[in-house]
Amino acid sequence: MDEPIEAANAVLREKGYAERDLAVHAAIGGKALLKGNKILSPLSDQPELVLRVVRELVPTEAELGHRVLRPADIRARL
Repeated sequence: MDEPIEAANAVLREKGYAERDLAVHAAIGGKALLKGNKILSPLSDQPELVLRVVRELVPTEAELGHRVLRPADIRARL
């Protein structure tokens, strides 16, 4: 389970995010949690899906700017 979480955090760093702004953490039940200052509320799902979200749906920090991500919008794009 740690591999997808570590990979997701590496992608987020490459996209310019500080850990306080957006990071993936291990959660109860083998899930992963995407949370931070740049997301309205945490997104919880299987680690592989959260990694996919980070790779494909989370824009770079520069592209996001002062906006925040909404989990409902992310789920709609899956």
